[in-house]
Amino acid sequence: MKAIFKYNILASLPPRLKPLEKLAYNLWFSWHHDIANLFRRMDGELWESSKQNPVYMLGAISQERLEEFAKDAGFLAQMDRVHEELERYVSGHPFPVPEAQEMDRFLVAYFSAEFALAECLPIYSGGLGVLAGDYLKSASDLNLQAVGVGLFYHEGYFQQYLNADGWQQEAYPENDVSTMPVHLMKDEKGRPIMVEVSIRGEAVKIQIWRLMVGRVSLYLLDTNVIENPPEHRYITSRLYGGDGDMRLRQEIVLGIGGVRALSALGIEPTVYHMNEGHSAFSALERIRILRNEQGLSFDAAREFVVATNTFTTHTPVPAGHDVFSPDLMHTYFEDYLQSLGIAFKVFLGFGRHEPANDQEPFSMSVLALRLSAHVNGVSRLHAMVSRNMWHRIWPKNPVEDSPICAITNGIHIPSWISKGMAELFDRYLGPNWIEDPDSRKVWKQVEQIPDSELWRTHERQRERLVAFARKRLQAQLKSFGASAQELSTAAQVLNPEILTIGFARRFVEYKRPGIILQDEARLTKLLTHPERPIQIIVAGKAHPHDASGKELIRRFIHFANREEVRHRFVFIQGYNITVARIMLKGCDMWLNIPRRPMEACGTSGMKAIPNGVLNLSTLDGWWDEGYDQSYGWAIGRGETYEDHDLQDEVESGDFYNLLEREIIPVFYDRGLDNLPYGWLEKMKAAMCHLCPIFNSHRMVQDYTNQFYISASRRYNGLSREEMKGAKELAQWRDKIMTNWDQIRINRINVHDDTPVPVSGHLRIGTDIFLNQLEPEDVDVDIYFGPLSFKDEFTERQTVHMKAADSDGNGNHHFEGKIPCLQTGKYGFTIRIMPSGGKMETPYNTGLVIWAQEQAITD
Repeated sequence: MKAIFKYNILASLPPRLKPLEKLAYNLWFSWHHDIANLFRRMDGELWESSKQNPVYMLGAISQERLEEFAKDAGFLAQMDRVHEELERYVSGHPFPVPEAQEMDRFLVAYFSAEFALAECLPIYSGGLGVLAGDYLKSASDLNLQAVGVGLFYHEGYFQQYLNADGWQQEAYPENDVSTMPVHLMKDEKGRPIMVEVSIRGEAVKIQIWRLMVGRVSLYLLDTNVIENPPEHRYITSRLYGGDGDMRLRQEIVLGIGGVRALSALGIEPTVYHMNEGHSAFSALERIRILRNEQGLSFDAAREFVVATNTFTTHTPVPAGHDVFSPDLMHTYFEDYLQSLGIAFKVFLGFGRHEPANDQEPFSMSVLALRLSAHVNGVSRLHAMVSRNMWHRIWPKNPVEDSPICAITNGIHIPSWISKGMAELFDRYLGPNWIEDPDSRKVWKQVEQIPDSELWRTHERQRERLVAFARKRLQAQLKSFGASAQELSTAAQVLNPEILTIGFARRFVEYKRPGIILQDEARLTKLLTHPERPIQIIVAGKAHPHDASGKELIRRFIHFANREEVRHRFVFIQGYNITVARIMLKGCDMWLNIPRRPMEACGTSGMKAIPNGVLNLSTLDGWWDEGYDQSYGWAIGRGETYEDHDLQDEVESGDFYNLLEREIIPVFYDRGLDNLPYGWLEKMKAAMCHLCPIFNSHRMVQDYTNQFYISASRRYNGLSREEMKGAKELAQWRDKIMTNWDQIRINRINVHDDTPVPVSGHLRIGTDIFLNQLEPEDVDVDIYFGPLSFKDEFTERQTVHMKAADSDGNGNHHFEGKIPCLQTGKYGFTIRIMPSGGKMETPYNTGLVIWAQEQAITD
């Protein structure tokens, strides 16, 4: 029988404890140790069992106990202190963006399908969500004017458990909104603020939850409202759940619904940042609004949206990007396109590499690329891979000119560092390690930490990891009905004093966890060495539909159950943020072995560094630019293989060799005081060199300086005088498109003798027919650089050419000069593109003209 009415019973906080409510409903507690300690003081066991959820705790602690806390002077003093710190924090001055002061508005809207912020909010699956969560936390610390937009998943992502044979099973426990740190957005009359989207012609209502991440608001969209039929209520039930049809529905809610939600809340961003392609429909909705509410043409609206859009791509393989069939797109967007004002075939073209290819599916990432002026990969190597992967979108430009730059990911250090290490930094680095984490000067002070203190702090974290692993393993065995003897044995696995290696990843083929077990006999010798043993702790999930990933997990479980290694090799089930944090704090070395160049960034290794954990990784993702032998180890030298089996064989051998010949000897080489001075030297070097670079404060500042300021300036300029700027830009683009085919490079003159002496210049002139265009409508550049033996550019630079004179009939003469700074074989050509001063990016026009060899004259 079902209840006919549902209600919640909440504890009544005594007036003196009211500050607890504000502390509980702001996720600052997830990276502020003092607040976490306050709630842990109330009930340490409940804090952990509730997944560190203070809202749940305040409802679960008895009224009598709350009354006791209200009279506890020590507790009240601690509560008042951290409450004052929160008040001071949230009232801090906005992030100083000098250029933004010249603008009427500056606000970033950050869209992501998942956000990993705290253990008690399971609305994430992996690295994409962790990155989004760290972004919001750094945006808060920097007080950047930003909001987040995502989906509220009532069942979240699956929780993993294993059967007796080691086969992964999935559970989807429902999130209880009433016990989570979220507030439902309501209007002035107390009614929930609702927006609607159309799904197959039916109106779907969306309510909006607000989550405070320090100073930043995250708005989560939710279709689980009573007004919707069951199939629509389920849209925001599971992260990445269901088939392609369900994925498309979720992305309509996130993109289109997200823009409408911000509008309903009265929030007007100047920059829209799409974290992966899931929210790409937001660009279409913005165009639709500009057409219907501002009276812009489709072209004018598109120019405005492109100029103010940022897109971050995270996936280095085409198969990892969402694509939908033309038939499915027609089913969902036939009615929507009428208000958008374009034909269905034109619409599909925005999501295709080749717009005219009727057989090509619709790609969300291609849509985002075509409708964004600013695009980045999440590491230097990933940006290069992405330029090659998406080159067909800009076919007239060389691959290296594809407009995808690199902004390498970073991590929010306070969220991932151990309490003990944070206290150590407080003593020797001062508070600036939190306030200014991208300062090399601050991190240089790590060298002042006494070796003995650093090592003892790290050893305590290893002890905690071992204790946690034993407890988890016992719980796993107990669920299988294990005997008392088996449980007793599990309580003694691992050793808190030996070299501990951590590996925690998604179990997917390209991350290659199987490398660890490539030579089981050799690994067993390393694990059981009588004098210098190692131990390995593994965690990770496979996608529910990935049978090969699940088979890999089972193989690991079977190996871990072998009598000779079970005390040295442990697999922890239920991989989540909690498991990751404890492993990252307590291991000695972090292992990452993806197949290059398949790892876009891989931020887990970054999280290891401030905890004093060293990295062993293939040269992929961030480690390709971060590696140095003075503070870590690299598997291979950055090679790529066509034969994957050969690659695995070679690199597994390298993995074992490094352990035997370098890593294990350095760890066990001790001084008279039993300190591993060589290892400690590497720990300090890693912190000094990597922490100020690979952190999310630096990342957010990079986005601000490279993307947000420019996009916001465009927003303010184009929206002036009732969108006059956007209309003028569309007219200018029409003029460019009309005249482009008439442009000719008639003659190129090299004014100086060659060869050119070092430190000299090569002066170049060119005559160009622009028809009805003016010199300020185009960018004429000298495109030059060193040449290979095939006369192809190995590197390239550009120098802008200036108009010198005109004949009044469309003919213009341009001049420029190339600096000649090094000896060698060089070459140049002339390139013409639409003016970058007129538009945020000229690449989206697809227009470029290159000089022909016959244009060169003596």
